[in-house]
Formats: sequence, C-alpha cells, structure tokens
Amino acid sequence: MHKSKIEDESEVITDGKPEVWEVEPSRAARNCRNLIREIVDNLNLEPNPEKPVIALSIGDPTVYGNLKAAEETVQAVRDALERAIHNGYANSSGTSEARQAVAEYLSRDGVQFQQEDVILCSGCSSSLEHCIAALADGSKGQNILVPRPSFPLYWTLAEHIGVQTRYYNLIPENNWEVDLGHLESQIDHNTAAILINNPSNPCGSNYTENHLRSLLEIAYRHRLPVIADEIYENLVFPDQKFVSMASLDAYVPILICGGLAKRFLVPGWRLGWIAVHDPVGAFEKIRKALNALNQRTIGSNTLVQGALPAILKNTPQSAFDDLSEFLCSNAIVAFKKLQEARGLTPFMPQGAMYMLVEIHMDRFPMFNSGLEFTRKMMEEESVFCLPGECFTIPGFMRIVLTVPMMEEACLRIIEFCNRYYTK
Repeated sequence: MHKSKIEDESEVITDGKPEVWEVEPSRAARNCRNLIREIVDNLNLEPNPEKPVIALSIGDPTVYGNLKAAEETVQAVRDALERAIHNGYANSSGTSEARQAVAEYLSRDGVQFQQEDVILCSGCSSSLEHCIAALADGSKGQNILVPRPSFPLYWTLAEHIGVQTRYYNLIPENNWEVDLGHLESQIDHNTAAILINNPSNPCGSNYTENHLRSLLEIAYRHRLPVIADEIYENLVFPDQKFVSMASLDAYVPILICGGLAKRFLVPGWRLGWIAVHDPVGAFEKIRKALNALNQRTIGSNTLVQGALPAILKNTPQSAFDDLSEFLCSNAIVAFKKLQEARGLTPFMPQGAMYMLVEIHMDRFPMFNSGLEFTRKMMEEESVFCLPGECFTIPGFMRIVLTVPMMEEACLRIIEFCNRYYTK
C-alpha cells in the first residue's frame, strides 16, 4: 500500500537520532534576573552538621512558626471560605467591597481614599511591577531612581522590561536617610519616577516627616511621580511614628504600594494593593494603565478579597503592638550583642524586620568579599545572613529580626568574627 507523505516523514523523524535544535528565550526572559537568587544559589552553602541552622536571611516572618497571624485574621478567611461566594473570578482590580475596605484602612492623617483609588494585586511585588510598567517605558530609554541599598526586586522588575535603574545613595550614619544631593544628581531627562521605600528593606529605617517632605520637594521640582513602597507601613518600633507620603499634602502624584504580607504576617496569601494619590490630576491615564496591566493576571486571590473587609476591621491593634515589640526587642539584642563582635558595626533600625551590619573587610583579609564571609560563617556556625552584594552594598550583611533564637545567632556570629579578626 502506498504510504502518505505524512507517514513517510514520521518514519524519518523517529528512525534515527533526531536533529538537535534549540529555542531561544525572549529578550524579556533574558533580562529577568533575581540578584538574590543568582548570588545565593552560587554559594554552595554547607552548614556545620553539629549546629542547627539559624537562617537570618529570609524575609518571611512565618518561617519559624513563632509569629502567627491573629486569630481574627484567620477567622475572616474561614468565614469567607464557608460563605462559598468568593470562589470565582472577580473584577480584575478587585471587588468593590474589598477595595472600599482598603480605602478606609488607608484613610488617615488627613488623607481620604475612595474605592476607585485602589487596585488589588497579587502581592505587593505585583503592585510594584504594575507601577513601574505603567510609569516607565524601556523602549524610550527611560529610567527610574531606586535607593542603594535596596530590595533587589526593583532592579528585576525594571530591567525585565528594559527600564534602567539608577541608584541614589542612603547614608548609614543618618539612619539610612537619602543623600538628597546625590538623589537629585541622578535625575535626567529620561527619568520617569522616583521609588522610595519606607520603612525600608534592607535598612530597617523609618523616615521622619521632614525628610519625606525634602524628598517630595525634589520630586515636585522635577515634576516626577513617586512610587512609595509602603509594604511595611506602620510596622515600626514602639518609639517611632510611621508617616505615609500621601499624608504630607505635597503637590506630587504618588502610587502607594502595600499589602497584607508583613504587618498581618500572611505573605503567602498574595494580597497587595496600589492606592492612587493624585492631588494634581496627573494620573488619569495611569489609572487606566494600571487597571489594564492588572488584567493580565485577572486580579488577586478572590477568597482573601472576600475576607479583606473583616481582616482590616477586626485584626486587633494588640496583634500589631505585639509584633512591633518583638521585633524591637530582637533588634536591641542584636544591636547590643553584635557590638561585641570584632570587625562588625551594626546599625540600629527603627522598624520593618531587618538590620544592616557593616563588615570591616580590611579586618578579615582572608575573605575577598562579603559573599565569602557569609558562606564561611554558614559552614562553621550554621548561621546564614544575606551578604550586602544582594542589596548593592558590598561590605555589609543583612540579618532578619523575626527568629526566636536571636541571641544564640548573635553569639555564633561573635565567635566567628573573633576567630578570624585581624588587627
């Protein structure tokens, strides 16, 4: 019987070894890099088998189980699940009830948000991604300004779409405030926005009202919108006050990024938001762009959206106070203990979940970088901190303040430093 052409070709393909061929990734995929993963995955970490690992590296407050979401927060999700009306798709920007709840939650200190000002996203990282993509255009050679040191995801989200990142310096000795002169020197005709993170990851800083006003004055002078990463809003130590940039009555359009992850201790619930603060009417087209960008993922978790009004209303202040006091207590322990480590200088934070510690590398000549320092500390003491290279600040390391065994971790760090310190 005569074989068809398709049958003949099938035999050719399957009879022998197939030809090797390769599919090239897109430019966007090639540009998508996670600095932390690139650095950490290449460290080949091997902890000391005789000491249990203490990970001071992960910004996930749930890792050790000592910090749990309030019962009221959890019950809100149980109730939403049992109602069985939040299992389908919703408006890509969020249900009206959930958006209204966020608007009311953020309306304080003289600022009033309406539900149309709020867009719900899949975590704060998604909120940041949409804001960068809406404001900056890589095809036009535009850039955004981000702090140094900073959360590396800013770089990832911008460079992925061809938007350049330009760094402005923070000053360690001034509670990591922005070097205002350096910030202004980084602005050029291609700058599309200034990103400000307060309270800060990795610095743990909490800016004063006066300092925030100085930043907004620069933004106003250059007619630049601001992306305010406030995922750690109100997560400050008991002697501190958090000030949202939207509350300062400046004539600067601001996109506020936040969410449930940190303050409510539920990062895996993936509920973030963008709140549009637009006192000058500059964001009419940006609002439409943000909603369009959010349509790519059809919005955030609808079950958590259903619980959101109750979460924001019923979670007691005592839960937030307890978290703040725990983090502050751990920060005090780490700050005092690490001053005993030769060759280290810790910087006391004012909020968030982190502390930066300077490594005086000239006192540790056997290590060529903070990467080598932190890897060796893991091998010998089973304590892992992220090296400053992850945050564009070599010669430092970041420690996370959420662990229950902070003093033990510090004692091991002290022992390691005193072992290798050279005068």
